[in-house]
Amino acid sequence: MKPVKVGICGLGTVGGGTFNVLTRNAQEIARRAGCSIEIKAIASRRPNPACDTSAYTLQTDVIALARDPEIDIIVELIGGYEVAKELVMTAIENGKHVVTANKALIAVHGNEIFAAAAKKNVVVAFEASVAGGIPIIKAIREGLAANRINWLAGIINGTGNFIMTEMREKGRAFADVLAEAQALGYAEADPTFDVEGIDAAHKLTILASIAYGIPLQFSKAYTEGISKITPDDVQYAEELGYRIKHLGISRHTDKGIELRVHPTLIPKSSLLASVNGVMNAVMVSGDAVGQTLYYGPGAGAEPTASAVVSDLIDVARMLDASAECRVPPLAFQSAELSQTPVLSVEDTVSGYYLRLQAVERPGVLAHVTRILGEKGINIEAIVQKETKEAQVPVIMLTQRVAERMMNEAIREIEALPDILGEVIRIRVDHLAD
Repeated sequence: MKPVKVGICGLGTVGGGTFNVLTRNAQEIARRAGCSIEIKAIASRRPNPACDTSAYTLQTDVIALARDPEIDIIVELIGGYEVAKELVMTAIENGKHVVTANKALIAVHGNEIFAAAAKKNVVVAFEASVAGGIPIIKAIREGLAANRINWLAGIINGTGNFIMTEMREKGRAFADVLAEAQALGYAEADPTFDVEGIDAAHKLTILASIAYGIPLQFSKAYTEGISKITPDDVQYAEELGYRIKHLGISRHTDKGIELRVHPTLIPKSSLLASVNGVMNAVMVSGDAVGQTLYYGPGAGAEPTASAVVSDLIDVARMLDASAECRVPPLAFQSAELSQTPVLSVEDTVSGYYLRLQAVERPGVLAHVTRILGEKGINIEAIVQKETKEAQVPVIMLTQRVAERMMNEAIREIEALPDILGEVIRIRVDHLAD
């Protein structure tokens, strides 16, 4: 087979890693692909000191690469939405296959991109868009193809997991750990995407579409961050036998698909509870296989490059294959995608951890439990911390209840004159429920 020519767009962390893996492992890659995969051109605003690109003249116009007739595959590693979308759509229009690590692009514009690719009979591969070096997309799309996926849950943002790990292991405050994460390069100067769950929601949207065969629907994903979690919450959870993790959770229920990212109490015995630092992990439950776990580095130059190059090899293997012989991007044939609705978070059901500050006065707790009882919310555990102050922290665990009922109860509790400030709520999930 003739060599496959690649155009790399973006030579940052992942682009540099991709360049280095492609050049270092060129012989091994060719043995796997059945042909050599050669870098034809690179477009980047600046060189990467970690890469020896002396044999190339770096270009700055990524769109020009998408129109280059000698390039077979465009590797989009510039990130973002607008320019990346223009690059990908231009490449498709010019009959080129695309490999991308851009989870935001796929989650928001994937439906349009895949439709355009189908018309041009080209492939858009995106393994690197979720969980870095963990081949989770291939695992769900191909390895678990025999299964009806019941649910999936994952730690799919390393920054958030690093923060929660430091808070648990060292008792540090959120703001303190976030500053360190930024200094270490784990978090951006504006960490919103990481700590507020947006990055994880992009990834969860992609995983859920592949798992259940539904169109990508990022706008319907519920996101909640970790900035309100305190060291006290982490410690209280530990005392109750739980660990707090920032999870992406999706379930296929009789009413529809749950699609939510939020802090979650999970039992210490859960496999996900022991995933620490910047590592990622995804649990998937299938009706035939049961529960499976996929663990590894979720970011970084070469771990993510591993997934990018894996996609390049896959595309090279099937350059001449007809559309019918290729694995559909969202696992199911496009005509078979389901219109199963994505549920509002208010229609989801889970247990809850509640923390409230109450005036130290007889009868206060009775008012709180009365409100919960009127909403049909059963209490599993109550912990009232001793203090010499005039206010006392009260921690409750509830049994499973619809989010709508819990929200109504919290509004009434916060309106009580002896409740001070906001009631902190964290969902509790045993994952296998």
